[in-house]
Amino acid sequence: MKNTSISTKTNATETTHTLIIASLMAALTCVGTMIIKVPTPTNGYIHPGDGFVLLSGLLLGPIWGGLAAGIGSALSDLIGGYFIYVPATFIIKALTAFVGYFVFVFMKKVISSRTNPAPVIISGITGEAVMVAGYFLFEIFMLATVNGSSVQAGFVAATAGLIPNIIQGVFGVIISTVLYPLLTKLSR
Repeated sequence: MKNTSISTKTNATETTHTLIIASLMAALTCVGTMIIKVPTPTNGYIHPGDGFVLLSGLLLGPIWGGLAAGIGSALSDLIGGYFIYVPATFIIKALTAFVGYFVFVFMKKVISSRTNPAPVIISGITGEAVMVAGYFLFEIFMLATVNGSSVQAGFVAATAGLIPNIIQGVFGVIISTVLYPLLTKLSR
Protein backbone atom coordinates (compact mmCIF):
# COMPACT_ATOMS: atom_id res chain seq x y z
CA MET A 1 0.00 0.00 0.00
CA LYS A 2 1.27 3.45 -0.95
CA ASN A 3 1.92 6.01 1.82
CA THR A 4 0.22 9.29 0.85
CA SER A 5 0.48 11.05 4.19
CA ILE A 6 3.32 13.35 3.04
CA SER A 7 1.52 14.52 -0.11
CA THR A 8 -1.71 15.03 1.82
CA LYS A 9 0.15 17.04 4.44
CA THR A 10 1.83 19.15 1.74
CA ASN A 11 -1.48 19.82 -0.01
CA ALA A 12 -3.10 20.77 3.28
CA THR A 13 -0.21 23.11 4.07
CA GLU A 14 -0.42 24.72 0.61
CA THR A 15 -4.19 25.14 0.95
CA THR A 16 -3.80 26.68 4.40
CA HIS A 17 -1.12 29.05 3.10
CA THR A 18 -3.31 30.09 0.16
CA LEU A 19 -6.31 30.60 2.44
CA ILE A 20 -4.24 32.81 4.76
CA ILE A 21 -2.93 34.94 1.89
CA ALA A 22 -6.44 35.19 0.38
CA SER A 23 -7.81 36.30 3.75
CA LEU A 24 -5.05 38.86 4.05
CA MET A 25 -5.74 40.19 0.56
CA ALA A 26 -9.48 40.38 1.29
CA ALA A 27 -8.71 42.37 4.46
CA LEU A 28 -6.28 44.67 2.62
CA THR A 29 -8.85 45.21 -0.13
CA CYS A 30 -11.54 46.06 2.42
CA VAL A 31 -9.31 48.41 4.41
CA GLY A 32 -7.80 49.97 1.26
CA THR A 33 -11.30 50.66 0.03
CA MET A 34 -12.57 52.11 3.30
CA ILE A 35 -9.67 54.11 4.72
CA ILE A 36 -8.86 56.57 1.93
CA LYS A 37 -12.04 57.84 0.27
CA VAL A 38 -12.23 60.68 -2.20
CA PRO A 39 -15.95 61.52 -2.62
CA THR A 40 -17.40 61.82 -6.12
CA PRO A 41 -20.42 63.80 -7.34
CA THR A 42 -22.33 60.52 -7.75
CA ASN A 43 -22.33 59.82 -3.98
CA GLY A 44 -19.62 57.21 -4.47
CA TYR A 45 -15.92 57.50 -3.79
CA ILE A 46 -12.53 56.84 -5.33
CA HIS A 47 -10.22 54.60 -3.29
CA PRO A 48 -6.96 52.63 -3.56
CA GLY A 49 -8.69 49.30 -2.92
CA ASP A 50 -8.66 48.42 -6.62
CA GLY A 51 -4.89 48.04 -6.44
CA PHE A 52 -5.44 45.20 -3.97
CA VAL A 53 -8.23 43.77 -6.14
CA LEU A 54 -5.78 43.46 -9.02
CA LEU A 55 -3.01 42.15 -6.78
CA SER A 56 -5.38 39.50 -5.43
CA GLY A 57 -5.84 38.11 -8.92
CA LEU A 58 -2.17 38.36 -9.88
CA LEU A 59 -0.86 36.77 -6.68
CA LEU A 60 -3.54 34.18 -5.95
CA GLY A 61 -4.92 33.19 -9.34
CA PRO A 62 -8.45 33.41 -10.69
CA ILE A 63 -10.42 31.53 -8.03
CA TRP A 64 -8.75 32.50 -4.75
CA GLY A 65 -7.88 35.95 -6.09
CA GLY A 66 -11.41 36.51 -7.33
CA LEU A 67 -12.86 35.43 -3.99
CA ALA A 68 -10.45 37.64 -2.02
CA ALA A 69 -11.18 40.65 -4.24
CA GLY A 70 -14.94 40.10 -4.22
CA ILE A 71 -15.25 39.41 -0.50
CA GLY A 72 -12.96 42.29 0.54
CA SER A 73 -14.72 44.81 -1.69
CA ALA A 74 -18.21 43.60 -0.80
CA LEU A 75 -17.37 43.77 2.92
CA SER A 76 -16.30 47.36 2.43
CA ASP A 77 -19.65 48.22 0.84
CA LEU A 78 -21.49 46.35 3.59
CA ILE A 79 -19.61 48.09 6.40
CA GLY A 80 -19.79 51.45 4.61
CA GLY A 81 -23.56 51.33 4.21
CA TYR A 82 -23.68 50.83 0.43
CA PHE A 83 -25.97 47.83 0.87
CA ILE A 84 -27.50 47.86 -2.60
CA TYR A 85 -24.03 47.55 -4.12
CA VAL A 86 -22.85 44.53 -2.08
CA PRO A 87 -23.86 41.72 -4.50
CA ALA A 88 -22.81 43.69 -7.59
CA THR A 89 -19.50 44.67 -6.02
CA PHE A 90 -18.76 41.05 -5.12
CA ILE A 91 -19.33 39.93 -8.71
CA ILE A 92 -17.66 42.91 -10.41
CA LYS A 93 -14.51 42.91 -8.27
CA ALA A 94 -14.19 39.11 -8.47
CA LEU A 95 -14.42 39.37 -12.26
CA THR A 96 -11.87 42.21 -12.23
CA ALA A 97 -9.33 39.97 -10.47
CA PHE A 98 -10.33 36.94 -12.57
CA VAL A 99 -9.88 38.70 -15.93
CA GLY A 100 -6.76 40.50 -14.73
CA TYR A 101 -5.15 37.17 -13.85
CA PHE A 102 -5.78 35.56 -17.25
CA VAL A 103 -4.58 38.62 -19.18
CA PHE A 104 -1.49 38.71 -16.95
CA VAL A 105 -0.69 35.05 -17.66
CA PHE A 106 -1.14 35.63 -21.40
CA MET A 107 1.00 38.77 -21.36
CA LYS A 108 3.77 37.00 -19.40
CA LYS A 109 3.94 34.46 -22.25
CA VAL A 110 4.07 37.21 -24.87
CA ILE A 111 6.54 39.39 -22.95
CA SER A 112 9.01 37.04 -21.30
CA SER A 113 10.93 39.59 -19.25
CA ARG A 114 10.92 39.43 -15.45
CA THR A 115 11.43 43.17 -15.01
CA ASN A 116 9.06 44.49 -17.66
CA PRO A 117 5.96 45.98 -15.97
CA ALA A 118 3.87 45.75 -19.16
CA PRO A 119 2.04 42.50 -18.20
CA VAL A 120 0.92 44.02 -14.89
CA ILE A 121 -0.13 47.29 -16.56
CA ILE A 122 -2.01 45.64 -19.44
CA SER A 123 -3.74 43.12 -17.17
CA GLY A 124 -4.63 45.95 -14.78
CA ILE A 125 -6.13 48.06 -17.55
CA THR A 126 -8.15 45.10 -18.81
CA GLY A 127 -9.34 44.18 -15.31
CA GLU A 128 -10.29 47.77 -14.54
CA ALA A 129 -12.18 47.98 -17.84
CA VAL A 130 -14.30 45.11 -16.50
CA MET A 131 -14.87 47.12 -13.30
CA VAL A 132 -15.91 50.29 -15.17
CA ALA A 133 -18.23 48.38 -17.51
CA GLY A 134 -19.66 46.29 -14.67
CA TYR A 135 -20.59 49.26 -12.52
CA PHE A 136 -21.91 51.15 -15.54
CA LEU A 137 -24.27 48.29 -16.44
CA PHE A 138 -25.30 47.75 -12.81
CA GLU A 139 -26.02 51.43 -12.30
CA ILE A 140 -28.14 51.60 -15.47
CA PHE A 141 -30.23 48.71 -14.12
CA MET A 142 -30.26 50.02 -10.54
CA LEU A 143 -31.11 53.62 -11.42
CA ALA A 144 -33.86 52.59 -13.81
CA THR A 145 -35.33 50.06 -11.35
CA VAL A 146 -34.97 51.99 -8.08
CA ASN A 147 -36.17 55.27 -9.56
CA GLY A 148 -38.87 53.60 -11.61
CA SER A 149 -37.58 55.37 -14.70
CA SER A 150 -36.72 54.21 -18.19
CA VAL A 151 -33.54 52.40 -19.15
CA GLN A 152 -32.58 55.48 -21.18
CA ALA A 153 -32.81 57.66 -18.07
CA GLY A 154 -30.76 55.08 -16.15
CA PHE A 155 -28.18 55.13 -18.95
CA VAL A 156 -27.87 58.92 -18.81
CA ALA A 157 -27.61 58.93 -15.01
CA ALA A 158 -25.06 56.08 -14.99
CA THR A 159 -22.72 57.97 -17.30
CA ALA A 160 -21.94 60.31 -14.37
CA GLY A 161 -20.07 57.42 -12.68
CA LEU A 162 -17.83 56.62 -15.65
CA ILE A 163 -15.10 59.21 -15.06
CA PRO A 164 -14.76 58.56 -11.29
CA ASN A 165 -14.60 54.80 -11.95
CA ILE A 166 -11.96 55.31 -14.65
CA ILE A 167 -9.89 57.46 -12.25
CA GLN A 168 -10.22 54.78 -9.58
CA GLY A 169 -9.12 52.17 -12.11
CA VAL A 170 -6.05 54.21 -13.07
CA PHE A 171 -5.02 54.42 -9.41
CA GLY A 172 -5.60 50.67 -9.06
CA VAL A 173 -3.29 49.98 -12.02
CA ILE A 174 -0.61 52.30 -10.61
CA ILE A 175 -0.78 50.73 -7.15
CA SER A 176 -0.64 47.17 -8.45
CA THR A 177 2.21 48.02 -10.84
CA VAL A 178 4.26 49.48 -7.98
CA LEU A 179 3.46 46.79 -5.39
CA TYR A 180 3.55 43.63 -7.55
CA PRO A 181 7.35 43.49 -7.97
CA LEU A 182 7.86 44.18 -4.26
CA LEU A 183 5.41 41.48 -3.19
CA THR A 184 6.82 38.87 -5.56
CA LYS A 185 10.34 39.55 -4.21
CA LEU A 186 9.06 39.04 -0.66
CA SER A 187 7.37 35.75 -1.50
CA ARG A 188 10.51 34.12 -2.90
